[in-house]
Amino acid sequence: MAWPAAGEETIRRADAAALAPVMQGLRTQLLRVWEAYRVALPANLEIRYARELNPPRWELGHIGWFEEFWLARNPVRLQGAQADPDADRGASMVVRADALYHSSRVGHTSRWHLDLPDARQTLRDVTRIRERTLALLSTSAETDEALYFFRLAAVHEAMHLEAWIYMAQNLAIDLRGTGVALQPGRCAPLQSLDLPAQTWRLGREGPGFAFDNECGAHDVTLAGFSIDSQPVTWGRYMPFVHAGGYQTESFWTPEGWAWRQKQGVHRPRHLVEEDGAWKRAVFGQWAPLDLDEPAVNLSAHEAQAWCRWAGRRLPTEAEWECAALTAPDFTWGQVWEWTASPFAPYPGFVAHPYRDYSQPWFDGRPVLRGASFATQPGMRHPRYRNYFTADRSDLFAGFRSCAPQGG
Repeated sequence: MAWPAAGEETIRRADAAALAPVMQGLRTQLLRVWEAYRVALPANLEIRYARELNPPRWELGHIGWFEEFWLARNPVRLQGAQADPDADRGASMVVRADALYHSSRVGHTSRWHLDLPDARQTLRDVTRIRERTLALLSTSAETDEALYFFRLAAVHEAMHLEAWIYMAQNLAIDLRGTGVALQPGRCAPLQSLDLPAQTWRLGREGPGFAFDNECGAHDVTLAGFSIDSQPVTWGRYMPFVHAGGYQTESFWTPEGWAWRQKQGVHRPRHLVEEDGAWKRAVFGQWAPLDLDEPAVNLSAHEAQAWCRWAGRRLPTEAEWECAALTAPDFTWGQVWEWTASPFAPYPGFVAHPYRDYSQPWFDGRPVLRGASFATQPGMRHPRYRNYFTADRSDLFAGFRSCAPQGG
């Protein structure tokens, strides 16, 4: 799927009238997934601890807290990206909200030990907050500054909705009937796309909402390169598995080999082989592995190892962005795609009010580009920079490969 040009308008450039139904649509979808969690889990929605998970009740309460903190409680919200994040806040509608849900202050491990409101009360709380948000939105000015925090709240909820979906996959929670896509679509025939040497303007400019790590557009010199028209499919990935790729150290980076040994990884996540046939777990159900679908739930380590085995490499984020915006046959949006670029600030980086969004994570972790089948439309943008540590295979992530032009 190529970039849906209208996707940006649904959040990043949406006016107040357009943004209200988008926010309501996100909430409706979120609560459908919440109901699937409620049906599948104990009454208190407790789940086992894992560093890539969050307790569902905490997640829902945090979404409401974030919205209220940056909108109804924010006295300088009309200043947009220039607002002082430390401005004094009024009281929350939710008792002890900051102590429970402020993600900058409530450590990940401690979220399992909080005295959280029960599921019904949490739902009532976020519903009351949303009513107040929509009332504020209905009287909002139409400037980028005035709409900045409404758009931020919307993209924040969209990101958590996708997190809930990949959490459901890893918890084997059945999401059939919720209306969310359950797996990527099949890929078109592979092409090798040749892009010439050029200067590429990396980063975002212009009006509308932008994340702070996208700002600071700058020129990057690209040598000519050849890039896959689509992500690597299972049909291209599984020969690496069959050739003993998971047992051959020379295909892996030192970090990747150490991760593979420590975690005991011998095959892609969610895959099993039965009687010579491979199956993939899809939200608690086993399905035959479709070799024409993009390989998914792969870590950056696995992506790099396949590239070494195949004599290819991962694209840089500048190469990926250039191809996505200039090559007509470049398709994306089924899986997040690992790149060879570390997540780092663009020149002149200035943190936006939500200080913890980017700056704490400029630690060398790789950038992912694109979107996945679970990404909400308003989050799909060819300049969006996702970022996770290289060992994460719980995400709906895959990769595509490239080489020097003619390679």
